Formats: sequence, C-alpha cells, structure tokens
Amino acid sequence: MWKTHYDVLIVGGGVAGCSLAYALSSSSPLASSSSRPAKPLRIAVLERSLAEPDRIVGELLQPGGVAALTSIGMASCLEGIGAVKVKGYCVVKAGENVHIPYPDGREGSAFHHGRFIQSLRAKAKEGEGVEMIEATVNELIECPFSGRVLGVEATRSISSEASEAEKEKAKEKESFFADIVVVADGCFSNFRTSVMGKGAIKPTVRSHFVGIVVKDAKLPYDNHGTVCLVKGNGPVLLYSIEEHDTRMLIDITAPLPSDLKEYIWSKIVPQLPPSLHTPIHNALQNDRLRRMPNSWLPAAPQGTSHTKEGVILLGDSWNMRHPLTGGGMTVAFNDVAILGRLLKEVAALGWSAEGRGGSEGGGLGDWENVKWALDKWWWERKGMAATINILSVALYDLFGAEDECLEVLRAGCFKYFERGGECVRGPVSLLSGIAPSPVLLFNHFFAVAFYSIWCMFTHPQPYTVAGSEKVLYKVPRLDQYPMLVIKSFQVFWTACIVFGPLLWTEVRW
Repeated sequence: MWKTHYDVLIVGGGVAGCSLAYALSSSSPLASSSSRPAKPLRIAVLERSLAEPDRIVGELLQPGGVAALTSIGMASCLEGIGAVKVKGYCVVKAGENVHIPYPDGREGSAFHHGRFIQSLRAKAKEGEGVEMIEATVNELIECPFSGRVLGVEATRSISSEASEAEKEKAKEKESFFADIVVVADGCFSNFRTSVMGKGAIKPTVRSHFVGIVVKDAKLPYDNHGTVCLVKGNGPVLLYSIEEHDTRMLIDITAPLPSDLKEYIWSKIVPQLPPSLHTPIHNALQNDRLRRMPNSWLPAAPQGTSHTKEGVILLGDSWNMRHPLTGGGMTVAFNDVAILGRLLKEVAALGWSAEGRGGSEGGGLGDWENVKWALDKWWWERKGMAATINILSVALYDLFGAEDECLEVLRAGCFKYFERGGECVRGPVSLLSGIAPSPVLLFNHFFAVAFYSIWCMFTHPQPYTVAGSEKVLYKVPRLDQYPMLVIKSFQVFWTACIVFGPLLWTEVRW
C-alpha cells in the first residue's frame, strides 16, 4: 500500500529518534535561518509501542547531555517528570569516600526513563511537520536495481477495542517512503547488519547491570551519583531518580547467579555503606530485579561503499559504550544536534560547488549530498563520542579490577581523586561531557597510571600475617624495591593494554 512520501522516516521513538525528529523540524533552533529548508520537512517517527517504556538504564543525563538537549530546543522535557538535579559523584571504597563534584556549578539530571521518553515524544509531536505513528517496522524497502533504501514496510498497531474488520486491515503491511530513512531502534536493532553490510560489527556483552529501585535511601552526598567499588564483583552505581526513589545498578559478569537476590544480599550489600543495608533489604523483598546487557559497540563510518544508500544508523543501533559513566544519552543528544543541523543544511541548500557533489537542487534526495553530511558528522562528533566511549570502558576495567595490576590502578585512581584540584576537575569534566577531549583523557589516564606506581612505592600497602586473615598496611621496605620495579612495568603495561585498544577503535577510521 503506497503512502504519502516523507522527507525523513525515523524508525524508533526513543531517545535518539524523538530528539532527531524535533531537531529536524522547523520548531527547533538548530541551524541559522539562512540554512533552514524553505518549507518544513515532513518527518514520520515509527515506534512499535507508544506506551511508557519500563527500563533500568537511560536514567542519568550528564551536564554535557543537558547542554546538547538544550541546543536542540528540548530542555523542557526535563520538567514535570520528577527529575532530580545531579551535582556530581561520590566514589566509595572500603568504607572511604571521595567527593567528585561537577565543575563550575554545572548540573546533570536523573529521572525515571519511561517518563522522560514520554516527555520527549510529546515534545517531538509539537515539532512542525512531525508525525508519530505506532507501527512495527518489518523490513526496509530497497530499490531492486541500485539497492538504495527507499522506505520501510510496517504493520500498524491497533487498539484491542477495534472491530474485527479494523484488526484484519491492520495486519496488512503498509509501505512508507522517504528521501532518507534513519534507523534508531536501540541496542537490539533489527537492521544494524543489513545497513552496515561488510562494515557491521557485532556488539560485545561483557556483563549485565541488575537493577532495582531502593526507597528512601541515604547516599553519602545528596544529589550525587554514588559508585561503590566492591571486591570480587563489578562496581555498584546508585543515584536518585525521584524524591524517594534511588536506582541501584549492580554490575555482574556472566554467568549470572541462579539466585540473584541471595547473591546481592550476601556478597554485595555487606560491602556497601551501612545506611543502605535496610533500604536495599526492603527493596529486594518488595521489588523485582531486572537486568540489561552492558554492550560495547564501536561506531563505524556511514555513507561508504560498504553501507546502504538512503539509510542512516543513529543511537544505540550504531554506537554503544558501557553505561557505568551514564554517557549514552549525552553522546546521542550530541549526535542529534550535529546531524540535525547538517541535514537541515543539506535540505536547504541542496547541491553547491563547495565539494558536496550530487546534482543541483538534490537536497536529501541526493545521496551525495547526504554523504557530505555524514562525513562531516563523523568528524564533528569524534571529540565527544571518543572521550565518553573510551572513558566508560577504561573506568569499568579499573573499577571492576580482577587481577593484581588492575587493583594497583584502581587503588591509585581512588588516591588520585583524593588529591582534589585538577585531579578531580579534569576527570569529571571528561566524564560529564563538559570537556570532550581524547588528548585530555589520555593525559589523565596515564597520570593515574604513573601515580598508581608512585603510590605502590610510597604508600602503605596491604599484607596478611601468616595464619591470620587480618589485613595490615605497611610502607614497602627498600629490599622490596627490586620486585616493585618489575611490578611497575607490569602495571604500566596493563594500563597500556586497557587504554590502547580502546583508543585504536576510535581513531582507526
């Protein structure tokens, strides 16, 4: 069945899909008046279910993400949903904690994911030219000659109160056509492989976040995310998402224990601050545990000979990082702000003699014009995306230390934060998306590595007395230095093999 032709079709009405729909509308402040299309773009968002989603991630937006959301014109989406201001972090290790505030009074936001999504959808509907359609996309429609994606086939959702005739009609696949199709269907994308072709990279799952809502929990610092480093397990993350609700996320590697609640209560909770024990016990008794894979998916260039024409991947369908740092939505909104501006410029200007190629007046319908935008987007997004992607996995490797050298780096990282000043301001500016600089990240990461080695020589180190389980601390003796020198090289090499491959995945293209 043929439908009205759209300028842009967006598959997925989540974080990336809704924000891009609004960013491309003439209601958004993106792009100057001279580079906006002469008439509003016609945009359709196809979402399988417009009911409020229920997820345990996508609940923390860093200050850099708030800034990107504001640039799109959607800052109001954080209002009226019970969102909590986030002013920084606290890292807890063995009963000690270090305060890591955001610099210059910057603030992030935390909230129930479903409420935020519904707010984004409501705002997207306000965008001029935006249509929200509840339908399940079944497949991409391709030109039989060129292979270019022309649109999608989808099945509309229908109310249970509909007549039998309406239900039968709804079962028919419906065709939607557009100049450009944007696939933003999340981490479990059905179209990632077909879009990327030979360039497709499969997501890597290293662990799962197990989540629960804790009522009336008292965290070490109000309005701060709390990262608890526990032995024998990945980090535990806690942050308020409403006045009385605190999200607790526990990183657990595969295979997952058969009895998760018992595992959390016996192995994890005893290592957390005592003030949290009773609220967590109540939550384990009254709430259900949910889990989400922590996936790592490096981005790959689009608009190349290996990818399909007429279609773009966006959000978690294309690029994922470990959610420990809460940077996913920050990257997504930054991507949308850049891509939305560039696509508006292409729609407004079409072809010019500035090296874009294509045919004059082609606009979004000419793939050469869109390729120009994709290439420019790829390089403009690099600073933010690379910084947050690398940092998320590097911190996870350090905080989830599983061997002796990583433990040295983890202890050194904690002591590095205790120094305060730039040792706190720099790392938290990177984590929060305020200072998106891979060079600054490199400097601080290896500053932590060298400081960890220094601490290994000069700070009291743990040891156990034979026949006793008691842990004591003592500064190393001079006769221990030769072995420590050897261990120093091992620690530095460990830092290199943690950071090096992550850096390579971001700069190799």
